Formats: sequence, structure tokens, C-alpha cells
Amino acid sequence: MYELIARPLFRLPAESSHRIALETLDGLHRLRLSALLAPRIQQPAHPLRLMGLEFPHRIGLAAGLDKNGDHIDALAALGFAFLEIGTLTPRPQPGNPKPRLFRDRNAHCIVNRMGFNNKGIAHAVARLKKRKSKIIVGVNIGRNRDTPVERAGEDYLECLRQCREAADYVTVNISSPNTPGLRELQFGDHLERLLEALKQAQAEHEAESGKHLPIALKLAPDLSESEIRSVCATLLAWQADGVIATNTTLSRPDPLPRHITQEDGGLSGAPLTVLARQTVHAIKAEVGSAIPIIGVGGIMSEQDGRDMLAAGADLLQIYSGFIFRGPQLIGELADALANA
Repeated sequence: MYELIARPLFRLPAESSHRIALETLDGLHRLRLSALLAPRIQQPAHPLRLMGLEFPHRIGLAAGLDKNGDHIDALAALGFAFLEIGTLTPRPQPGNPKPRLFRDRNAHCIVNRMGFNNKGIAHAVARLKKRKSKIIVGVNIGRNRDTPVERAGEDYLECLRQCREAADYVTVNISSPNTPGLRELQFGDHLERLLEALKQAQAEHEAESGKHLPIALKLAPDLSESEIRSVCATLLAWQADGVIATNTTLSRPDPLPRHITQEDGGLSGAPLTVLARQTVHAIKAEVGSAIPIIGVGGIMSEQDGRDMLAAGADLLQIYSGFIFRGPQLIGELADALANA
């Protein structure tokens, strides 16, 4: 069924097919036909408890597919254990000029330079409040492109303030390669100041509401060993609730199709598999069991999922694998890792 839908969509420009695919999922869901695509999933005997949340299995959807929270119920019906929407910014923004999304089905890879195109955090929160599904939803937040790096914390705090009642967890995106200066927030005083402000806001919210809102940070796969050690030391010091590794990469591992190598932006999919897994392994060596790790990047098969778990991930997210292989991959991974 997925192949019947996907085959004509892959003939369209990537961003158009992305939109049409999500609209198709919505239509199937409204007609109560999601079961045509959803795999049967073997649930573990007990849910996994991480970041204070209970996950029915290990497989979630990475941020970037449903940027605005417009398709939560349709995506939840496919069997994911959790979803992450975004990246959301305080103010709506159009993102970078088109074309900005490129893919190769044979190489199972995607390059994007979307630039945090989104309808703004207020829109996403309104959508979250209207969802019918009880699935765990993380809200991935970032800064507006025109906000100076030194004031980035204000944007993250505003997003956190607006989504704290509706989100199950919040992901702080400081690693997208498509917003100038954003990756600077992974280092030194930038990261210290950002975490201090976020943890203070988290504590204030918990005191007021009695609800602990987990905060995870999403890191790049292009960090050096010394940079990973430094970042992890800061995450441990500020007691981050989780780390997501990794975002897309600026590197271009061989071999890649020429039309992919010539495009600027972040690379995801099969060429990221090894680099993402190595980054997770390096992070695990630094944080141990103190901080849960969500592994993401190039998970295209059961074996990729097993390898990512062996590297130190506790949960997995898929994006490119879901695009190229469809909902079947959710079931394959969930079943393969049910007793891991």
C-alpha cells in the first residue's frame, strides 16, 4: 500500500510530495483507513520509562516532518511510540528560498536547507490542544533567523513559555546547520547561559504546576571528540533531561550522487548512519546512564536500530527511513527491539 502511494510521489519535487503525502495520511485517517498503512507492533511487556515519561516502545518520529503539529493524529495512527513536531520559532517565518529539499531514492538520502520554515509556536500549541491522540509529543524549538545569537535565549524561553502546558517534552534545537550562527549555541558560555535560563524556567513551571517538563538538547553529528566532551560536561552539570543525537550533517561521505553533493544544507539518511552512531557512542561514554539518549540519523533497517541501541541510545527516532521505507519500518524496528 505504501509503495502504491509513494511511487508517484517520488516523481514530484520533494517539498510538494512531502505536503501531498501528509495530506494523504490525513485523508486516510479521517476515513478510518490508517490500518491500511499501519504495521502490527509487538509491544514490550512493560513500557519504557525515560525522562519521566512512559513510552510503549522505542520508536518515534524525528522533528522536521510535521513542522507545525498539523498532522499529529494521522501520524500517531501509524504506530509510533512518540512524535516530535517542529522546529518551531516564536514568530512564523517562511524559511529559506525554494528549492530547499532534495533527495535520492537509490542512495536513501535527503539534503535540506529549509531554514526553520514554520507557522510559529502559537499555531503549533493550538494544534496540540486539539489533538485526539494521547501519544507522547515533543516540541522542538529554535530561534528566529533574525534574532541575534546573543539574544537566542529569549526566543527559546518564549517558545518554552508558550508550549509548556501542551508539550510532553521540549527539544532545544541548537544544531541545525541551516540557521546562521545556531550551532554556536552548542559551546561555552552560549550553552551555559541558555541552559541556566531554561532550567530556571523549568523549575518555576514545576513549582507552579507540579508538572516536570523534560528538556532535551539536540546536537550535531559534526562535533569533534573534545567538543562532545565539553558539551556533555555542561549537560551533566545542568542536569539535562535528555540528549538527541544527531541532527543532519554538513559532511558529504562518499559515495553520493552528484546532484546531492552539489546542494548546500544538512544531509540525512543512509550516509549519516555511521557518523550518527559514532556520535551517540561518544556521548554515551561521557554521560553514562545519567542522561537518556535518543538516537537518530540514518536508521534505515532493523540492524541499524540494533546498532544504534548498542551504541548507547535508549530511544530511536526515524525520518529519512520513514520517507523511503514507510510505516513498515516502524513495526520492524519496534519488534526487533521489543526485548532489547
